[in-house]
Amino acid sequence: MTNSHRHPRDMTEEEREVWHRAAEAQIQTFRYRKPEPNGRPKQNTWFVRRPLMHVLVQCVHDGGENNLHYHTNSETTWFVLKGRAVFEGAGGVILGELGPMEGILIPGGSRYKFRKEGPEDLEILQMVAIDTTQAEAERINVEPHREWMASSPHLTKY
Repeated sequence: MTNSHRHPRDMTEEEREVWHRAAEAQIQTFRYRKPEPNGRPKQNTWFVRRPLMHVLVQCVHDGGENNLHYHTNSETTWFVLKGRAVFEGAGGVILGELGPMEGILIPGGSRYKFRKEGPEDLEILQMVAIDTTQAEAERINVEPHREWMASSPHLTKY
């Protein structure tokens, strides 16, 4: 059994030190700067792509709304940095109308979509927790995908 699968209390002092140093070697810092518009209706700025967590900011311009979909084996917390967002569930039910410094938790399996509201770009922090004990985490469409999604295979699954 490798150290990554053992609890630290079950390690020798030397093994625990190696375990700590391996984890600490992966510490990262990051900074967000709004991306310059590139003609796409949505731009992502990635901060963290780890086995258990993804963190990014989506900058949503006009036409960057998504479609009704759900995620398997993951849950997502959204937090508005700038602009306004409206989250809708199945049947058009409003799940949340969010402004700056407001957020929403979307548990895995929940059907939802969101759009920016108003003239200002929406800058929204997305934090995804992934359950690695289950099958692969996927995004599954309930409604037809938007035209801008067609070039991304992970956005066009049904």
